Amino acid sequence: MDLDLILKPVKLLVTGANGQVGTALTRLAEQDGFFEIVALSKSDLDITDAEQIQQKLADHLPDYVVNCAAFDHVDEAEQQSGLCYAVNSDGVEKLALACGDLSIPMFHLSTDYVFDGHYASGYTEDDEVAPLGIYGDSKWQGEERLRLVLPEHIILRVSWLFSEQGNNFVLRMLDAARNAKELEAVSDRRGCPTSAVDVARVILAMLKQIRNGAEAWGTYHYCGAEITNRYDFCKEILIAAGHYESFEVEQLVPISSKDYVTEALRPNTSVLICKKLLSVFGIRQRPWRQELQWLMRNIYES
Repeated sequence: MDLDLILKPVKLLVTGANGQVGTALTRLAEQDGFFEIVALSKSDLDITDAEQIQQKLADHLPDYVVNCAAFDHVDEAEQQSGLCYAVNSDGVEKLALACGDLSIPMFHLSTDYVFDGHYASGYTEDDEVAPLGIYGDSKWQGEERLRLVLPEHIILRVSWLFSEQGNNFVLRMLDAARNAKELEAVSDRRGCPTSAVDVARVILAMLKQIRNGAEAWGTYHYCGAEITNRYDFCKEILIAAGHYESFEVEQLVPISSKDYVTEALRPNTSVLICKKLLSVFGIRQRPWRQELQWLMRNIYES
């Protein structure tokens, strides 16, 4: 056997590389000699353009494609449904078809929003989907198209993502706390916050096992350990950040989801059950509180 082939890094092509998970994945992969990374932002590769996709894959010939590109503005999706479906459904299919032509397996990020949130106990990979809005439906359609055209795929559904960048709950709450005496947070929406860095860690761990012969294609769930609600999560955010910064906010008020009106409906339970990932890959959930503390150190000390 060719020793150079054995030692050659696994080449990953990451789409949406400037998003929350894409950024974290790129950073971790660059630090790991097992991988060679090709990081493509939206300006580098528009996944709604089939010719661009084919050209980029032909230019780089990666071992795996990891699709982190998405239209992920939940409320805006209700008004921009055409663009949302173009990226989250059509774009995924175009990427999967191009991967199939070159026999390249594909990893794809999806979301808890494919569920309606009525199961208080949480959701397994086998539970029936029932998206409440355009965003969730577009992500579900993308999943289905991927399954139809590319057997060698991994779909990883995640929930309540947070990181030091992008449009996420942690950063929104920090901004709000700097500018208001009183904050409101919904107390009856349950979920598991999930660090983008943690998701990147999971993807790389899965890739290593797949590369080493694991036949484990399919759909998986991952989220941070421990169920909470938006109100309690907000409290933890302000406590963690309060060690570094003084805020304007003086009171955090719990409210019902019925009193928090948004353009798009959201699931009341976003708990993803992750037993399949543990059983197949041996990957355990990390506590989101630990990841939140790491994030605050990264935001304020770096």
